[in-house]
Amino acid sequence: MNILITGIHGFIGSHLLTALRKDHHLYGLDIVYPEKEGLQCTYGWDICSCSRTDNDLPEFDAIIHLAGKAHDTRNLSSAASYFDINTGLTREIFDFFLRSTAKKFIFFSSVKAAADSVPGEILTEDIIPCPKGPYGESKIKTEEYIQQSARQCTFCSSGEKQIYILRPSMIHGPGNKGNLNLLYQIVKKGVPWPLGAFQNRRSFTSIDNVTWIIKELLEKEIASGIYHLADDEPLSTNELIETMCEGMGKRSLIWKLPRPLMKGAATAGSLLHLPLNRERLTKLTENYVVSNEKIKKALGAGRLPVNSREGILKAIQSFEQKRS
Repeated sequence: MNILITGIHGFIGSHLLTALRKDHHLYGLDIVYPEKEGLQCTYGWDICSCSRTDNDLPEFDAIIHLAGKAHDTRNLSSAASYFDINTGLTREIFDFFLRSTAKKFIFFSSVKAAADSVPGEILTEDIIPCPKGPYGESKIKTEEYIQQSARQCTFCSSGEKQIYILRPSMIHGPGNKGNLNLLYQIVKKGVPWPLGAFQNRRSFTSIDNVTWIIKELLEKEIASGIYHLADDEPLSTNELIETMCEGMGKRSLIWKLPRPLMKGAATAGSLLHLPLNRERLTKLTENYVVSNEKIKKALGAGRLPVNSREGILKAIQSFEQKRS
């Protein structure tokens, strides 16, 4: 297949390139243009222009849209920037998809498009979306545009074009530069984990499970729809710390400091733009369990290939190798 991947030089895109390059012809769409093994070339966003008429582009079979503005947990980004990038860019690439020969469109949204916090015990695709904050709001606005445009497209309603909206929980793996990497740096320094008094369960998504799911969606006939992505087993933050320490060959140091004390410290962190702020404290200690039953049923999978602990260990070991 000829596959166009936006944001191919990012974290997820780099892993997809490695996973797909042996079996498919891969093309990138990005704002940087490094050469990489298995990548035919990288285009700029001007290829999406309706006025572009050259015939140099291959006939794409599938488009995977990864490019976007990540969630800024320090809240330093303007609200408009999320909508300009997450919503604006997606409109361009989805309109390009509708005009193209591509049969499959895979869009990476986020569970934050569905809910900032999980009502009840588990987040399923049946929830009526109620995002909070510009990141989640820009993602749900994008989902709505895709769905509305698809309803007006004859090829989409007939099933000739398939559209997948994926809402992953926090993705982890080698090369990750988000909150997991920040937590790793703290634990690596031997700083005790002060949030042991918070008992929670949270879903994560291994990058290996992400690439496996993408390959299945590309190579099988799966019904269009919204699918949540998560590993089979949620972890508590304490279990996450213990697994990270195992990957580093260290003894875990978990302190159960009073919860009111830590909430007060996080409030001060929000005012002073410190690493521990209210939003990050919530992310690290809330219950946020995501169901992956719908995607597993669609793919005919009893379990995903990698469990949470295996994925976390692999990520931490890659961090250790990079440091050495």
